[in-house]
Parts: sequence; structure tokens; C-alpha cells
Amino acid sequence: MDGTVLVADDDRTIRTVLTQALTRAGCRVHATSSLTTLMRWVGEGRGDVVISDVVMPDGNGLEMLPKIAEDRPGLPVIVISAQNTIMTAIKAAEADAFDYLPKPFDLPDLMKRTARALEARERAPATARQDERPEELPLVGRSPAMQRLYKVVAQVMHSDLPVMICGESGTGKSLVAHAIHDYSDRRTLPLVTVTAPDLHDLDGPSQVMARVRGGTLVLDEVSDLPQEAQGRVVRMMDAPGEHAPRFMATSRISPATALEEGRLREDLYYRLSGVTIEVPSLRDRIEDIELLAGHFLGRDLRPGQPERHFSEDALEMMRAYSWPGNVRQLENAVRRIALTAQTEEIGRAEIAAILGNQPRAEPVMQPGRSETLTGAVTAHLRRYFDLHGADLPPPGLHGRILREIEAPLIEIALEATGGNQIRCAELLGINRNTLRKKITDLDIRVTRRRKLM
Repeated sequence: MDGTVLVADDDRTIRTVLTQALTRAGCRVHATSSLTTLMRWVGEGRGDVVISDVVMPDGNGLEMLPKIAEDRPGLPVIVISAQNTIMTAIKAAEADAFDYLPKPFDLPDLMKRTARALEARERAPATARQDERPEELPLVGRSPAMQRLYKVVAQVMHSDLPVMICGESGTGKSLVAHAIHDYSDRRTLPLVTVTAPDLHDLDGPSQVMARVRGGTLVLDEVSDLPQEAQGRVVRMMDAPGEHAPRFMATSRISPATALEEGRLREDLYYRLSGVTIEVPSLRDRIEDIELLAGHFLGRDLRPGQPERHFSEDALEMMRAYSWPGNVRQLENAVRRIALTAQTEEIGRAEIAAILGNQPRAEPVMQPGRSETLTGAVTAHLRRYFDLHGADLPPPGLHGRILREIEAPLIEIALEATGGNQIRCAELLGINRNTLRKKITDLDIRVTRRRKLM
């Protein structure tokens, strides 16, 4: 890579890592913990690419993007942020950031994106949108699966391409459709959800088009529509009239399966498959369960009622449950708990009482299965590959996976041995000097703790 990169992050470690990596790659680097300094460098004409954090001691990195675009049209900005919400992804897209990566980011991936930004530094600037919009969207989650979803939503919201939104029942497909509409150029126009009865009569399509008036038309569970109704949708899409709406569709089964089973017309599929969005099941983002449960619990808080929270045992039980009804089932369960709980801390017994009446109450990982660890690692790796869609993950995957496994293994072993490195090395079956080097290389914090029994 050839060029000058401006790095702004209040985390000294991140500044050091990026400076070293970019310098080794052939770049010149200016790093700072101040947005004020960054903006001065930009104003002075320095830099070919900017890498900036969002939350900084002296301001918000996203709020600087319009000013950077005004002062230096075409200067690519890569946003990195620990504020991993859909709002961050959407604001970065609307402010014309070149790219957005949630923290913790993959360094080789960031380097690849920086190289692309350097190649594209002469591109013409786009105008940042300043329209008023909702302050937040009803999509909750910080897991990698949700980060992928947020990014796709941000990329497609201003497009006119049809969108197919797939996922199990209860995952939030309709919420994703509303999110895309509410942040699109059509936000002031109607969003109309269409079901089979709306298309039953011959004049149904014309009535639907009159209602949507150039807004967004969502076909609910499109593979459940009768073949005749699907044919009418095809004709609607081919001749939408003067005020053509944007077409979206939801489906609880994959388009490939629907086609194979004859539940989805091939001509309709090809018209709807401009962009396909997969909404993850709750089983594929169990790390979001605590966040979601807390969100639902706080939302149903009545005036004068003390704030409630879940005990760690309760959360552990919730994370172990399979949630066949996904987020909708979790929401209903939490609402029931909020009505019946007698104490501020909601414990394992209350969760067990609720889940005992739920369908398919098997845990996600059955205890006693010999393949538990292998199965968990396999599921994690498949999910990681799936997140990249048609693209392969960045090079260096073997080393990254080993580091991700090795670091927690050493941390847990150190905790179990009370921080005694000699005993930890014996437990792991490695040399003490090797352990010390790994502690340093992996940036593992060593503290003296009471040995776990």
C-alpha cells in the first residue's frame, strides 16, 4: 500500500497496532487521540485515508464526516466503533463513510479495506443526508450475526432493488422491512403489508397499488401466497404504473427450498431476488439474549415499579434454551415474567417456571454429548463463513482462530491455578517461558486469584 493514513482513536493500544501494521504495509501514518487534531490534519490537506473511532474524548467521529466531506471531497473515511448498533451502521452509511467496522475488528480485514480505500481515494463525493429520521430502530443485538445484518440494511436502504427477507418465524423479518423503509427515501410514503386476502379478487392488485402510492410494498410470507396471487404480483411488478413502489417480501423458508417445493413461482423469485437478507435465529446469536431480555424487561416497566434484572443463573438458563419461537417467544416470556415476578432480581426458578410451559424446551447444547466442544466450534466456524456471504474470510484464518481459542484457554487456566504460572504451565503441558511469551503476545492480564474449586 502507498499513501498516508490518519488514525484517530482514544485507545492507545489500537493506535499502536494500526500504526505498526500500516507502516509495515508501506503507509505513512499520523495517529492521534483527538478529533480536533484529526480535523486540523484534514484541513491542512494531510492524509489519503482516515480511520476514525466514533466516541472520542472531544466529540463524535460520525458528526465529523460531513465536515470532512466538505473540506476534502473524496477523502475516504473508515469508521470503527464499539457502539455496535444499527444506528451506528446507518449513520455511517448516510454520512458517506467509505466503510464501517464494529469493534473488535479483524486487523487483516481492516488492512484490506484500507487498501481499497487508498485505491478509491479519487472517487467523487456523495452528499450526506440530513433528513430527520427516527432516533432508534427496534432491532437489538451486538452479535456478529446482527452486525452483518445492520450493515446490509444500511447498504440497501436507499436502493430501489427488491428485497427478499428470509428467516424463521419470530426472528423479526417484518422489523427489518420496517427498518429499511423508515430510513429510506420513501419514509414519508406508505408502507403496505400484503397478505393473500389482499390479492384474492381481480381488482385486489389495483387496490393495493392505490394504497401504497409509491411507498414500500411488503409481501408477507410470499411462499404462502396461492400461485394465482403470486401471478398477480408478477404482473404488478412488471407494470407498476406511474408511482412504482419498492417491493419487499418475507419468507420463513429459504427461496431455494420454496422453489424446489413448488411453493414460490420461479418468475416471481427472480423479480424479488434483487437483495436477499438472512435474519439470524436466536440460536445463532445467543450472546444477544441478555441484551434482548433486558430490553424487553425495561420496556414493560410500569410507573413507580422498581427496576428489575435477571440473575446470572437465570441468564444462563435462558442462553441454554433453544427458543424455537426466536425473539418473539423470548419477548412474550419476558413480558409474562415481568407481570408475575415478586422481587427485583429474577432468578432461575422463575425462568424455569416460564420455560416449563414452552414448546420444545430442549437446551441448545445437550449435556453429556461427547461432541459438544467440536459441535460448538463447528457451528461457530460455519457462522463465521456464512457472515461473509459469497466472499471468503480474510487470509490468515488459521492463526486468528487459534488465537481466539488459545487466549481464553490460558486465561481460564491461570484463573484455575490462582495466577500461578508454574502450575498453569504444568496444567497446559507447556514450558513456563512459552507460557510467559504467550501471555505477552496475547495481551493476557495476569492477576492473583483464589483457585477455583
